[in-house]
Amino acid sequence: MNSSLGLRERKKVATRQALHEAAVRLAVERGLDNVTVEAIADAVDVSRRTFSNYFEGKDDAVLYGYEQRLRTLLDLLRARPAEESSWTALRQAFHGLHPQLSEPDSQWVAEIQLMRQHPSLRERQLATLARFERELTGAIAERLGGQPTESVSGQPTESASEQPADPLRTRVMAATFLTGVRLATQLWLEDPQARSLLAVADRVFDQISAQFR
Repeated sequence: MNSSLGLRERKKVATRQALHEAAVRLAVERGLDNVTVEAIADAVDVSRRTFSNYFEGKDDAVLYGYEQRLRTLLDLLRARPAEESSWTALRQAFHGLHPQLSEPDSQWVAEIQLMRQHPSLRERQLATLARFERELTGAIAERLGGQPTESVSGQPTESASEQPADPLRTRVMAATFLTGVRLATQLWLEDPQARSLLAVADRVFDQISAQFR
């Protein structure tokens, strides 16, 4: 939690996170269709009205963690060094999002499983991904448009040969990256004990990276 936030804001962040975690836990235990907003609020010891201050419904509460991870991924991408190629920056941002996937976060796994099982969550997930893809495209375009062609030493950087910010190229890169993430997640969930998600993702990215190095 950001220490720069005031006490009131920290409490709000904590309450939102607690509601999200309760929603996921109850959905796993009882099945999403058997969980009510009231049950989620009761689990956190807040009122139904308080719940409505944070989420429109239980689907929103369940998907909150997923949406936050996408926001974090975007922040990590924007923080990557300018001399990296955009494709490398995307891959490194994904590594930063999941630094310890040899020991997968049970909350994250539960959210993914729920999204795979329930049509209402899958529909909202797809809508969220469509919005995120547009933002990711914009972030890639920013990198391509603002990257220097030489390092401070006067030598070409890794990204110096990267193509400029063509709208189609940036959109294809964003969509391809997200497709790779989705595929890697599906493959990993088929046998999560065999290898880490990062290992699976790196193999997938290696297969599709030739156009974006």
